[in-house]
Amino acid sequence: MSIPIAEKQFRHESGKLEIVVVGAGLAGVGATIACLLAGHNVHLLESAKEIGEIGAGIQVLPNSSRVLQHWGLEAALMEHATVPKFCNFLGWKGNLISSLDFKASEAQYPGTWYRDFHRADLHRCLVARAVELGARLSCNTRVVDVIPSEDGTTSTAITADGREFAGDLVVGCDGVFSKLTESLLQRPEPPLKTGDLAYRLLLDTEEMLKDPDLRSFVTDPQVNYWLGPDKHAVNYVLRGGKLFNMVLLVPDDIPEDSLATTVEGNVEEMCSLFEGWDPKIEKLLKLCQSVQKWQLCIRLGEHEWTHPSGSWVNIGDAVHATLPYLASGAGMAFEDGAVLGEVLSRLPNDPSISKTSPEYLAQKRHALAVFEKCRKERTQMVVKRGNTQQYLYHLYDGPEQEERDRKMQMVPTPEGECLAWRDPGLAPKLLGYDHVADVNRSWNTLSEAAVVSEEQVASRL
Repeated sequence: MSIPIAEKQFRHESGKLEIVVVGAGLAGVGATIACLLAGHNVHLLESAKEIGEIGAGIQVLPNSSRVLQHWGLEAALMEHATVPKFCNFLGWKGNLISSLDFKASEAQYPGTWYRDFHRADLHRCLVARAVELGARLSCNTRVVDVIPSEDGTTSTAITADGREFAGDLVVGCDGVFSKLTESLLQRPEPPLKTGDLAYRLLLDTEEMLKDPDLRSFVTDPQVNYWLGPDKHAVNYVLRGGKLFNMVLLVPDDIPEDSLATTVEGNVEEMCSLFEGWDPKIEKLLKLCQSVQKWQLCIRLGEHEWTHPSGSWVNIGDAVHATLPYLASGAGMAFEDGAVLGEVLSRLPNDPSISKTSPEYLAQKRHALAVFEKCRKERTQMVVKRGNTQQYLYHLYDGPEQEERDRKMQMVPTPEGECLAWRDPGLAPKLLGYDHVADVNRSWNTLSEAAVVSEEQVASRL
């Protein structure tokens, strides 16, 4: 079974939105693709001098793969994909606790797959698809505020150098340290620190292949998690075995008064944190020449994501940043874009109905209400489960750790088990998600009370 590829919708000019997307990360480019497929025009704004994506590895799970295939990206992505066979959970000394067979897992979600990518390769494919579909791109454009019009029909993105970009809809995707979320809410809304930080390493595999203890990491692609007191480590290969991605999740030691959330790391200090762990971990870390560390923060997204006018919505990490412990941050961003595109595809497409008419504007607000309804509960589930994973991954040796490991070895495993991608309570909801079906469930059942009336809109503008 294959996932159907969406065709670009024809839309009359009268019902075609001019959409401004702020931020060209994974959420922003994904939203751009989905909105273009829905037949609207999109102007993508990026603060950097050129559009690109930094970072290292990224795991794509079945739910994410469904969206990427829907957007027509499978062929382009497969040139850059690593196909891991198993996900192994190990104790910090190297003992195998349990494994997940990826092929058997993805078979439960027909047409989907698990793959590993270098983040830059994935991002480049997304940008190319957006351009192919007709996206307009502007770099060196740092948006600092969004101002809805007095009549609520449009919003305008304001840049640091005073330029203005007006649209029928502005989509804010400015990341975990979002200023647009604070602007929409008209109050400070900083992300929450989690007490953890990440060391992210990319190793050349040349030296690994010379070491019999490390060679199989490259020649037999698998995803490995080591769980230990207060910290854990994750690794997998990228780019056909040329690079080895490793992430170390440890207690946050960035000073409380520091304004920086990404700082230069010390390799010796990093290695000392894993002294006494599996000797393979210690060998891998000795191959590292330099490293940075990232403070990990979250957003629960319990506040409003959408301006009452229906001309501005924030998505992605700007509203629901999560710990990376479910490998689902990018997946939630892709799903946001997919749901946004789906609801906007259902707006009136009749030449007799203008996008400034009361009927169209009411439908636009309804569409965004459906979007927020679909996404809020789901992303909060992921953020909260990520926090649970933080606790489960970092148990000290003892009765709780032994019970955690025992549950991972049960067949079938119980709800709440640590290997979340086969948790019978979570996995079907997380990995089997279908954004079109979700919108179908909510489109006609969303209460009229959830759609802001014309009078309420006027009073809040």
